[in-house]
Amino acid sequence: MKKTSDAALYLQDEVQAEYNFDYQQAKSNRFAGQVDDTRTVVVLDPELSAVFKTSEEVNNLLRALVKTMPATNRAAVKPARRFAGN
Repeated sequence: MKKTSDAALYLQDEVQAEYNFDYQQAKSNRFAGQVDDTRTVVVLDPELSAVFKTSEEVNNLLRALVKTMPATNRAAVKPARRFAGN
């Protein structure tokens, strides 16, 4: 295993004033088209993502959970418009 000197570690942690990016090698965000202003993106912990494989499974469980909440808490929750992706 190659050991890294303290000086090399310092240089790795240093923030540069300017970075030169090669935008011709950049890849587009594959998730950009899936998110709109009416959706909220949530990142699941690994143990939860092992249980829920699709967003539909998560949404169905959350809808069932909301139905069990007292009416005073549910008043602010309105059914969302359905999208083709749901």
